[in-house]
Amino acid sequence: MNRFLSRRFFILIPFASILKVMFKPQKVFAVSNDDFIDYKSLSKEEWRQRLSPEAFYILREEGTERPFTSNLNNEKREGVFKCAGCGQPLFLSDAKFDSGTGWPSFSRPIDGAIDTKIDFKLIVPRTEYHCSRCDGHQGHVFNDGPQPTGKRYCNNGLALSFDAN
Repeated sequence: MNRFLSRRFFILIPFASILKVMFKPQKVFAVSNDDFIDYKSLSKEEWRQRLSPEAFYILREEGTERPFTSNLNNEKREGVFKCAGCGQPLFLSDAKFDSGTGWPSFSRPIDGAIDTKIDFKLIVPRTEYHCSRCDGHQGHVFNDGPQPTGKRYCNNGLALSFDAN
């Protein structure tokens, strides 16, 4: 008798079907390239395509906008201030205050949202901060802010976007 048509073979068919149901392969949902962008590896040209010339100057070349030119300086609504380069939330509206300096100012960032480094561009060392996701330059932090932090995160308005609640 053909070994494939033996009695054992026909007995194993229902057993194999049960095993197939029990050990059914799970669907795998992969992340597409559009869902995850490694912002830190984008080239200057890719950033130029994504940003306006003014935003590129600030975020990628560590420039500074003129004071009192940002609409976000007078923003008083509840919401979230995000990096204009990658959209990462940086500051909540309850941390914003009027510093009188002409730039949007905040007393504290969202945990893990920024990275800092020392800047010697004006000879005097200053603490510069960047978005932790894309390294986009945001501004400088000073020790003359309101309590309880005593910090003033002085931000370029063009480096931010705002989402109202």
